[in-house]
Amino acid sequence: MTDQLAGCLTPSGHELRIRVYFEDTDFSGVVYHARYLNFLERGRSDLLRLKGIGHGELLAGKFGPSMAFAVRHMDIDFLRPARIDDVLTVETRTHRLGGARILLIQRITRGEEALVEAKVKVAVISPEGKPMRMPAAVLAQLAPAGD
Repeated sequence: MTDQLAGCLTPSGHELRIRVYFEDTDFSGVVYHARYLNFLERGRSDLLRLKGIGHGELLAGKFGPSMAFAVRHMDIDFLRPARIDDVLTVETRTHRLGGARILLIQRITRGEEALVEAKVKVAVISPEGKPMRMPAAVLAQLAPAGD
């Protein structure tokens, strides 16, 4: 059973459906560009949650030393606008894993139409902000599909 609020795991990663509300838009009814960062963050957080490695568990030390994920770099292509009341899908998949880094590929779509594409580099850090290696159990859960 999955928590529908957190979207669902898919063979390639994770999908989360989001509705565009008035608060997400600018004066013209188009989604404000910075709001897409929020949508992408929800997709990443819910991927972790459904894989059993939510932010709270990481910080609490469930997998070893206390740790967190921090976005280190992001490349975003804004392809088409979303508008108020659109229903969007945030797709998240692990592309590459390193000992202390994750490269995620994310897309926001409206039906079959791609609106936003992002490459997100995430670093593993200690609560003090120092880089650290990812525990084996976390690596195994985040392995790209097909690995």
